[in-house]
Amino acid sequence: MPNFNIDAEKANTYDAIVIGSGISGGWAAKELCEKGLKTLVLERGRDVKHIVDYPTANKHPWEFEFGGRLPLEKQEEFGRRGARIHESTAHFWMKEGEQETVQEKPFQWTRGYQVGGKSLLWARQTQRWSDLDFEGPARDGYAIDWPIRYKDLAQWYSHVEKFSGIAGNYDGLPQLPDGEFLKPFDLSCVERHFQKTIQQNYRDRHLIHGRCAHVTEPQEIHLQQGRAKCQHRNLCNRGCPFGGYFSANASTLPWAERTGNMTLRPHSVVHSIIFDEEKGKATGVRIVDATDGNTYEYFARIIFVNASALNSNLILLNSTSSRFPNGLGNDNGLLGKFISWHNYRGQISGRSEDFPDKMSTGKNPSHSYIPRFRNLYKQETDFLRGYAVGFGSSSRAVQFSRVGIGEELKKNLFDRSLGPWWVSGWMQGEVIPIESNHVRLHESLKDKYGIPQLVLSCDWTENDDKMVKDYMEQMTEMFEKAGFTAINARDSGSPPGSDIHEMGGVRMGHDPKTSLLNKWNQLHHCLNVFVTDGACMTSTATQNPSLTYMAITARAANYAVDEINKGNL
Repeated sequence: MPNFNIDAEKANTYDAIVIGSGISGGWAAKELCEKGLKTLVLERGRDVKHIVDYPTANKHPWEFEFGGRLPLEKQEEFGRRGARIHESTAHFWMKEGEQETVQEKPFQWTRGYQVGGKSLLWARQTQRWSDLDFEGPARDGYAIDWPIRYKDLAQWYSHVEKFSGIAGNYDGLPQLPDGEFLKPFDLSCVERHFQKTIQQNYRDRHLIHGRCAHVTEPQEIHLQQGRAKCQHRNLCNRGCPFGGYFSANASTLPWAERTGNMTLRPHSVVHSIIFDEEKGKATGVRIVDATDGNTYEYFARIIFVNASALNSNLILLNSTSSRFPNGLGNDNGLLGKFISWHNYRGQISGRSEDFPDKMSTGKNPSHSYIPRFRNLYKQETDFLRGYAVGFGSSSRAVQFSRVGIGEELKKNLFDRSLGPWWVSGWMQGEVIPIESNHVRLHESLKDKYGIPQLVLSCDWTENDDKMVKDYMEQMTEMFEKAGFTAINARDSGSPPGSDIHEMGGVRMGHDPKTSLLNKWNQLHHCLNVFVTDGACMTSTATQNPSLTYMAITARAANYAVDEINKGNL
């Protein structure tokens, strides 16, 4: 008689399992499948196929029933952020009831539960880190030292940039290393003016093109992916049918699928990782099927955790055993602690009275960028680390009056003129990881899948407040020197997490007593489990983090394959 348990386990066994199909999960799948590993990719949300499942990608503005606004009853389905979600992208946002959490302190957690994850929603800004970032914690003594440096990631930055397609200039700045760039988008006349005034007035500050994951000059590798040139539509978050910007759906997942080595399983809510006490390693992943509510188990030699930072923390915390009663690999009790994010609270706007003879044509899916200039080489302010700045100028709007009736109204409607240029800036500050900023599992509350609810307990610090104050002062001065008027610098007061860049909780480090992961992103105490999404970050720097996630993931995946081939995993 056949042993049905053994047969079932064999049918559910793979070389590798990747939890999550977003930016980092897609890269893990691509690298592992290319190297010949039969790989199961688990995604808790629905399947979204490139081009096929972008229902609003080619809709005109007048085709939206409510002009892009969600009706009130639909807004309520998305909770507090419902009023800000556009009708054209609502299908990519998670509804409020999908995953209950306990907010011990306010935290705005953005989730994208579908194949491709938040790679369908990201801002596509891609900047490399430098050693000034990797060495930051060691230099000022806050957080712990990174176990890697720029030289460890440089070749992997190049690897992912060439495949993804990154538009940018070669700027030669030590705090922002150059990469493998395609042709950048143009700066507007106002951005060039601001760039010039910064050069004239500051030696330590630079305005550059915002490096972004858009194919502006398709190379052979992009054509092989089936991607085309960015069309400058600036409708990216609807899903790009041209594959003009990088997403897991348009790039890494189809590439992995073509190898014949990838099995994609959507509607798979990961409950926990299975640890075998006798073997002393993880052997598989337990999931709850979102469609039938049943529990299933899948097995593999290596497991990559890429569920997005906070969910990766949740999964590991819920992966308990006799060996790890407090969560997988959590001997030091630090799992879920030192959660961090970026500080976007500082904002500024203004008006430019210059260039009345010019206006912009077409659309630019990127913007300009001022790399960090505070505390780069020495401590020079009353706060630690620093901030980068995003800067943009909006095209001159058509102005006309709606006053009057009859002939007067008709005359006013047709008496049109162009308004001024409007400029805006936003900070992206480095938030210092502290132990009290943490997530943990609730002792009794569970979500609809029977998984403990995540308790979010994170708050701003005095360092963040001081950084916002400095940003407003410095940007006001820079705007004044550029001759901008109607300047309004402000603190938005937004809660932690509003930037969509949550990080930490499973940080990398040298010492198992102070970190969870080693320099190859392996759990110190369970070497066949790798964590390469935002959860692995030891500190946040000021750059948009996605490019670093991709590089770290590609590096770890190739190391994992080498270790398998050596018989070490």
